[in-house]
Amino acid sequence: MGGSEAKSMTRFDELKVGDRITVEHLVQVGSKQWKTAVTGTVVRTERAHHGLHFDRSADEQTYGDVILLELPDGELSAVTVDEFTVIRRAE
Repeated sequence: MGGSEAKSMTRFDELKVGDRITVEHLVQVGSKQWKTAVTGTVVRTERAHHGLHFDRSADEQTYGDVILLELPDGELSAVTVDEFTVIRRAE
């Protein structure tokens, strides 16, 4: 990633309610993968507790950062942020 591209990105912890952003992320299902993007207004951000699909240590907790966006048509979209997610301010 180039220097100017990195400067245009926004960090999850910098988001505020009312910010208009575009979230780009990589979706992978089996061996197929594709990029997708959604643009909307931040309704809230949260650190959500996740359950796992296999047994782990009883005291191990798993969390994920989630952005709830309101799309232009009023629909709500929740995006879980991972290491492949890129967040940019929308014009």
